[in-house]
Amino acid sequence: MTSFRPLLAAGLALAAAALAPAKVWTVEEAVATALRQHPDVTAARHRIEACRAMLQQVESAWQPQVILSGHYIQSANALTGFIFTMYQRNFGYASNPDRYNRPGWVDDLSLNGKVVYNLYAGGAPTAQRTAAGAGSRASEEDLRAIQQQLAAEVVRALLNLRKAREGVVALEAGLRAQDASVGNARLRFEAGQVLKADLLSLEVQLARTREALSSARHAAALAARAFTFTLGAEPSAEPVELAPEDPGLAALEPPTANDFSARPELVALEERQRMAEALVTAARAGNRPTVNAFVAGQYDQGWRFGRHAESLEGGLTLNLNVFDGGRTAGKVRQSLAELAQVREQLRKARLGIGLEVEQARLAYADAVERLAVTSAAVLQAEESAALSRARFEQGVLLAAELIGTESRLTEVRLGRVLATADERLAVVQLRRALGLSPTP
Repeated sequence: MTSFRPLLAAGLALAAAALAPAKVWTVEEAVATALRQHPDVTAARHRIEACRAMLQQVESAWQPQVILSGHYIQSANALTGFIFTMYQRNFGYASNPDRYNRPGWVDDLSLNGKVVYNLYAGGAPTAQRTAAGAGSRASEEDLRAIQQQLAAEVVRALLNLRKAREGVVALEAGLRAQDASVGNARLRFEAGQVLKADLLSLEVQLARTREALSSARHAAALAARAFTFTLGAEPSAEPVELAPEDPGLAALEPPTANDFSARPELVALEERQRMAEALVTAARAGNRPTVNAFVAGQYDQGWRFGRHAESLEGGLTLNLNVFDGGRTAGKVRQSLAELAQVREQLRKARLGIGLEVEQARLAYADAVERLAVTSAAVLQAEESAALSRARFEQGVLLAAELIGTESRLTEVRLGRVLATADERLAVVQLRRALGLSPTP
């Protein structure tokens, strides 16, 4: 009986999973899930962490450097023996001058400590701190750009899935209407009121609609898989359920202003321009002197003579790079060229985003107009189809005319589905182009 308990537990777990309600996705929850687990967002956060670590390294220039070292040496070398004698202050050793030539084995344990503080470095640390800070802020703007782009992709994937499924619904409605017309035509054919050619034409149209419905269902399945991929989730056999009424989609409003200065890509390039300017200053610091203050202490212990001593020293050091073969001049030229490159990238980005905003606004206006036209066309096509079916049942309408009416109804229904989704997509794209969040 005990051996069946794991199987029973596994079966109960599977049954509970099967009975658990499927997750219903809204646009806000889908965006939040993608921003939490998508690899692009995670990688961008790691890049920010790397930039902050670099800033921490640069900040170390304002902290004292503490260096500890030590060694233990045994030697029979005359010079080493003399040095150890001085370190240990074993001046009695000098009473026998011959021992300088033949010191025998001497030893020394030396412990050293040094504190160095930079007083002046030509402005390089300050410039490097400015550059590192700008680089960190640029990485944060990169993350914001990735988040906005990912949110727009999630909304687009969700709308594409909704569009594909609503297309299936429209085709199913058309299929039911055509199936009813074919059933009516068969009865009339058996009664001798419809020609065989007309019945076959209706059946061919019905088969075409079934083929289109099969393709639409396949496209909806692919759209569901694409939606899962956009979320950064692993493929799953569970169906993707969308909320029938999504307040997040309905709340999307098109912006009225055309100001795109808050676009994260632009802000990131502006920060990189500041970083490049600071790196020019840091490169020029190579021609300036550096001044350091230091304090050093040393402790020596020798067991050969049983002596020990301490020492302490301090002072200032000044270094001036008189000639380095043109290395500093090359760094300055390189940093100036990189600064000019970033400035041109920023100018190009402003021009490109300006065009993108204009295209997005025109696309939104077109989508709104298409939605209005297709909505009116659906009402007209539905009324026309109802009249045509009634006339066909009365025998006053040819099958070819009924086929044309049903085809136009299916087309305009699909057109309205596409126009509805495209209008929401156009709003998302316009908000994205202006640097606003694609979600409300």
